[in-house]
Order: sequence, then structure tokens, then C-alpha cells
Amino acid sequence: MRSLQARIVLTTVVLLAVVCAVVGVGAAVSLRHYLGEQLAQEVSRTVGFAAGPPGGDDSGNRPPPPDAGSGFGGGDGTSRIQVRSVDGQVVSASTLGNFRSGDQPLDDSQVAPVLAVTPLQRGPGIDPNTTQPVSLPGLGTYLVQARYTSDGSVVAVGISTSRMDATVGRLALIEIVIFAIGVAVAGVAAAFATRATLRPLHRVSAIARRVSELPLERGEVELDDRVPEADADPRTEVGQVGVAFNRMLGHVAGALEVRQESETRVRRFVADASHELRTPLAAIRGYSELARRRTDDLPPEVAAMLERVGSQTERMTLLVEDLLLLARLDAGRPLARERVDLARLVADAVADAHATAPGHRWSLRLPEDPAETGFDVVGDPERLHQVVANLLANARTHTRPGTRVVAGLSRGADVVRLEVADDGPGIAPELLDHVFERFARGETGRARSTGSTGLGLSIVSAVVTEHGGRLGVTSVPGDTRFTVELPAADRQGPVRPSARAPVAGRG
Repeated sequence: MRSLQARIVLTTVVLLAVVCAVVGVGAAVSLRHYLGEQLAQEVSRTVGFAAGPPGGDDSGNRPPPPDAGSGFGGGDGTSRIQVRSVDGQVVSASTLGNFRSGDQPLDDSQVAPVLAVTPLQRGPGIDPNTTQPVSLPGLGTYLVQARYTSDGSVVAVGISTSRMDATVGRLALIEIVIFAIGVAVAGVAAAFATRATLRPLHRVSAIARRVSELPLERGEVELDDRVPEADADPRTEVGQVGVAFNRMLGHVAGALEVRQESETRVRRFVADASHELRTPLAAIRGYSELARRRTDDLPPEVAAMLERVGSQTERMTLLVEDLLLLARLDAGRPLARERVDLARLVADAVADAHATAPGHRWSLRLPEDPAETGFDVVGDPERLHQVVANLLANARTHTRPGTRVVAGLSRGADVVRLEVADDGPGIAPELLDHVFERFARGETGRARSTGSTGLGLSIVSAVVTEHGGRLGVTSVPGDTRFTVELPAADRQGPVRPSARAPVAGRG
């Protein structure tokens, strides 16, 4: 916006400067032409007097001083010159000074250019434009006219152009000063006028900036910002922008409402379906457990089917529980808020993982002397345990036995950092940006030993986000790292010392 204002002001100043330059040059050229004509007439009158009337005695005629109002003489002893010659021989050559300065003789180098002027015949009606500019060394430029006299001699009279040049120069200087002040004043006025004109556009831009900062990708969004009526006048260009922007915001708000209603229905359906499925799944699981206790009375094929039914029921139950948890998190249901010792929680999770998958090499990495409350965070202990368990389960599920998995804790300035790393085959680059999406699976890039619902990492992402933390992942073959940063609880008051769990699984 400021660049637009600067361009408008700059354009105004440049155009005004060009106009002033054209006017100034035109005025100076016109004045010089006018003064040149006046000077030529003065030279013609002076040389006519010096040559004398036809048939009269002009041997001793001396031109009168210039008219005081003409601006071409007086005060300067070198403003006029007169040269008389007979058959090319100089009779007299001097400047025509006043009574103070007196006449001053001209030297040969100054007389030679004057003698080169073609003399005119005596008579009335001589054109003043027949004067010629002559440059005299040491004296400057003179406007000269030469005429024959009655005795056959030639008289040449010249008047200096210095005063004419000075007058035109003073005019040019005055024009430069006045035009510069005018351009500066016009530039300031244009800046204020442009700022006032663009002020409504600034307000529209501010509203657009606020709207662009709203979290429109999820949840219920209240899009109440609108361009005020004063800035939405369709009779002006800026007002037309405001009207169009308001119309666009209306369409966006309508689309967001439809999207929110659709998401709410889907979440409600998932939550209701998950809740309703828990009861029959529990019954199926119970009956399958009872049936498997009497496998001795059943044929082997039936016993194998019941075993399969039981395993699939457990998997279905886990999937339903995960969907129900995600639905609750999406609905914004508050989590428990209490002080949690993340070091103890991670140690328990690593010990559980070691018992579940002894074929992997599990390690826990902690600083040698952690502070008593160095790894405390505020949050829901069950959900945080699920975060760690899901990250370890993800490493177990997608890597082969013998893979080394390391869970480590470290402290930042205001965060507690959890890192789960493994030396497995890694995540395919095209899947790396989608690993936290729901039902995302990476069978093509990582080995699998058991089934996966594809919801584990999405639950991790939802829980970490709900706790105000950050989640990241990097992966290359032989080094995959999931990093969780949670706000530390150091500044939330004193913490009672709690017994720490033994560091299990360190190796």
C-alpha cells in the first residue's frame, strides 16, 4: 500500500516537474527572443544616428546614449562600441563610454570581427534583423550593424548582449526557485491527498489481514469482520473493492458454516457409532474368550476360527477406542490438567515395550543428573502415556526384530523434549508429510509384523496439540526420529517430590 502511495506521489511530482520545465524553458526562450528584437532595434537606431541623415554631414556624429528605460546601456563603459573605416582602413574604433568612464580604444583583435560585418546602404526602412552577433575577445558578445555614410565611409555600432543574457539568467534562476518550491509543495499536498484517498483501502487491507490470520482449517470459525458501509460505497473505486470483499467474506462464511456442520455430523456419527459398538464388541470378546476355554471339546478348525475371531475382536475394539478418543478430542472436550513426571512415564512405557517386544533393543536415555522437577509437565497423564506408548508401538510395528529403539528426554529453555528414534528402514519421502494423518499407513516403506489401524500417530498429534506442544519427524534409512516438545511446568508452582520409577529398559 505504501509503495502505491509512493508511486502516485512520485508520478505527480515528475509530471509537475516536466510541466514546470516546459513552461520555464518556453518563458526563457520567449523573453530572450523579445529582448533580442528590442536590442536589434536599439542597434539599428543607434547606427542610423551615427551614420547621419542622407545628404548631411555625419563626420562628427556620435550616437546618443541608450534610452535609460531600454535596459541595454548605461552604467557600463563597454556596453557599446563604434568603429569607422574607409576602404577597409580603420579611422576610429572605441567603446562609447559615459562621462565617467570615457571612450576606450579597441585593439586589432577586437576590431577585426566588426570589420567582417557586411555594411548596409543608407536609406530608410532598414530591417533591424540585419544585425549580427559578434564575439569580441575580452568584451563578450555584441549585436552589431554596419552602414555606409554619405562620404563613403562605413560606421559600425554594436551593443553588448550581456544585460540581455543576465536578464534571461535571472528569470531562469527565479523560475528554478519558484518551480522547485511549487513542486515540493505539490508533492507534500499529493502525499496527504493520496494518504487520505487510500485510507479506506488501508482499512480494507487491515480487515483482510485479520481474516487471513484466523484458523479457518478446522473448528467453528466466526467470520464477523466486514468492511464498514462508509468504505463500501459502490460509487467509488475503493468502495467497489469493499463491496466485493464483503461479498467474498459472506461466501466464505457460508462455506465455513456448511463445512462445520458437516464435520460436526461426522464427529457425532463417529462418536455415537464408536460408543454403540463398544457394547457388542465387549460381548463378542467375552463370548469368544469363553469359547476358547473349551477348545478341547471343539474340532481344531473351529478352535482356530475362534482364535481368529478373538484377535480380530481385540483389533476392532482398539480401533473403536481410538476413534472414540479422536472424536472426543475433535469435540474439544477438556483433558485432565495435573502435574506429570514425564521421566517416570517414559520409563514405564519403555519397560512395557520391552516386555511386549523383547526382540527389539529398547533404550532409555536421560541426563546423568536431571533436576528434581526437570521433566515435569502439566497435562493428562493417561493421554501423555498414550503418546509415548503409541510412538514406541509405531517403532515396534514398522521395524524388524533386532532394531534399536531409543527414547530420550532433554530440557530446553521452556520445554521438555521427548525423542523416539530407531535405526529401521525409515519412512518413504512421499509419505513423510502424511504420517500424522488418520488411517495413514506406510507398508511400502517400512516393514510390518502386526496389523495397524493407522490412527496411532494421529492420536499422538491430536494429544500433543491439545497440550500446546509441537510434534515433528525426520527420517532417512537407518535413522527415524519423532520429536515431541511440551511446555515445562517449572513456573507453575512448587512440586512435591515424587518417587521415580526405576529406569527400565536402559541399554
